[in-house]
Amino acid sequence: MAEFVMPSLGADMNAGTLIEWRKRVGDRVTKGEIIAVVDTDKAAIEIESFTTGVIEQLLVQPGAKVPVGTAMAIIREERPARGPRTEARGEEITSAAQTPPSVEPTRLRISPAAKQLAADLGIDLSTVQGTGPGGAIGREDILRAAEARSMRVKAEEAALQAGETVDRQARMRQAIAAAMTRSKREIPHYYLSTTIDMGRALAWLSEENRKRPVTDRFLYGVLLLKAVALALHQVPELNAVWKGDTAVPRQDIHVGVAISLRQGGLVAPALHHTDRQSLSELMRNLQDLVVRARAGTLRGSELSDPTITVTSLGEQGVETVFGVIYPPQVALVGFGKIVERPWIVNGQVQARPVLTATLSADHRVTDGHRGGLFLTAIDRLLQEPDRL
Repeated sequence: MAEFVMPSLGADMNAGTLIEWRKRVGDRVTKGEIIAVVDTDKAAIEIESFTTGVIEQLLVQPGAKVPVGTAMAIIREERPARGPRTEARGEEITSAAQTPPSVEPTRLRISPAAKQLAADLGIDLSTVQGTGPGGAIGREDILRAAEARSMRVKAEEAALQAGETVDRQARMRQAIAAAMTRSKREIPHYYLSTTIDMGRALAWLSEENRKRPVTDRFLYGVLLLKAVALALHQVPELNAVWKGDTAVPRQDIHVGVAISLRQGGLVAPALHHTDRQSLSELMRNLQDLVVRARAGTLRGSELSDPTITVTSLGEQGVETVFGVIYPPQVALVGFGKIVERPWIVNGQVQARPVLTATLSADHRVTDGHRGGLFLTAIDRLLQEPDRL
């Protein structure tokens, strides 16, 4: 058996409120499949199962506020298929003797009429408490569950009308403030910056976009994301997260992208395996991530998996960004807007489009020498955009 626990979706999260279960007792789930929706201070987040198996028990009811790390469900994990050499009679007998009954505990006692009524009303049977003989579920139980759901929906609508949006904004600002205060208190930041000539990158981008339909064109931001991801191969210690008192390097590179929300605040969900994606894949996935972040339909892994964060304020007219590291990560990269500046090219002064890139890094993990190599690697990669 495995416990499905309330995940930590960021350093600023202590608890989450279960909105709904997407699975019921007896349902099979695969690793990565959506199992629940949880409300946090920032948004409603879809939570994936971390294992493959069958839902044995749901421990928490919708509406409950659950601390991070608390068990919410029990999943009976599936055992790997046995190979041909393990099918000897003796082993079969042992397996049969040790395997507990798996069907009976998850079988619901419910009348056909109640089952049909639940289907008609869209009632999740795993949330219904039966009051019949032996806990059997009857029509009256389904009707009570439907009435309770209706009252809950009305209460939620009333809360929204009374200013729930404003309350969420306030809670989000409080959560962000707590995370940033912790970051500045616990992390000895150091800061570096460099100016990058974007002439070659923009020329390549313009030529490439002429070959593409309007809906499939690149933004220069995907070049920046890919360059950061590839540069981490050269300075891998910046791709790490703290586990207790140890900074643990990550093999996978999941770049978190800071996204501002229309109602205020921001989130920084991950683009998984950023270094392995083509520019076309990155562009599609970035657009999808922005849309879902602003619609409040992010997945839990997208908030818990980032190994480094990239933030860009160029659209706001900012030229230089010195960001605050988001725990438990150890680095953040900032990009400003592209501006024209005098630049020496082949001994002559020219007007060139340049971009300021900055690094905020944890001095407990790296130093200025390694940070400087990282920024230099980003610069070098952007001078060869066709290889990104």
